[in-house]
Amino acid sequence: MGSDWSALERALAARVVSASRVSGGDIHDAWRVELADARRVFVKTARGAGDAEVFPCEARGLSWLAEGPLRVPRVLAVEPGFLALEWIERARPARDADEALGRGLAALHRLGAPGFGLDHDNFLATIRQDNTREHDWATFYGRRRLEPLLRAAVARGAGTPAMVRAVERVIAELPRLCGPAEPPARLHGDLWSGNRMHDEQGAPVLVDPAVYGGHREIDLAMMQLFGGFSERVFDAYDDAFPRAAGHEARVPLYQLLPLLAHAVLFGRGYATSAEDAARRALSA
Repeated sequence: MGSDWSALERALAARVVSASRVSGGDIHDAWRVELADARRVFVKTARGAGDAEVFPCEARGLSWLAEGPLRVPRVLAVEPGFLALEWIERARPARDADEALGRGLAALHRLGAPGFGLDHDNFLATIRQDNTREHDWATFYGRRRLEPLLRAAVARGAGTPAMVRAVERVIAELPRLCGPAEPPARLHGDLWSGNRMHDEQGAPVLVDPAVYGGHREIDLAMMQLFGGFSERVFDAYDDAFPRAAGHEARVPLYQLLPLLAHAVLFGRGYATSAEDAARRALSA
């Protein structure tokens, strides 16, 4: 789409004056687009045919998160071939940005969801997520998250026999491992540091969601997997919405999801990490 902006111009009712590539396009191409009416917008465009549902699902996810206290980019237009969002100028984090993120995430989780799952499927990166609702979290986590990711990893050749056995044991024991029952939280679903930025005022902004209703420790475990979040974030979260007893022991259980997803996306190199997380979850 980079040389033909006619669909975007029709959607935004303004002529494109210039477009330059920017970061944020690991999966899609990302652009800073200047419009004739002086607006600046962030645009993602599909690479190749892609999946026509990816951008509409992302737009719906952003709108769902926007009901919470943390800022997310406002959706300006969406079609199968592109997603246009408000341009947010990046700045250094404010002094209280970590505390604001912790409190804001706690409030977002408290908003909740109608059930474990969502009323439509969506995507974690390029992986389609089955969001069919289940009555309890352990069933949803096993049937709609771990089992499909394990099958996909094996199909890709990214699952060792030892990893498969360990993950299958985890799935069988989820009712014991998942911790105290909680109502479904409103999840970002892919909350690593690359999907958190800071706006013009230094306040936290969340981008690139993979939303659903689920256990809130999923978001928090993902935040701890690759780093990038200070302890002040988690302290502020726990001050506002304390995690249930034993949450530290459940971190490997909930990091298993992104590790399996990485095995699907990036190959066998993540099999050992996924196996290790599964074994630690079983021994907790």
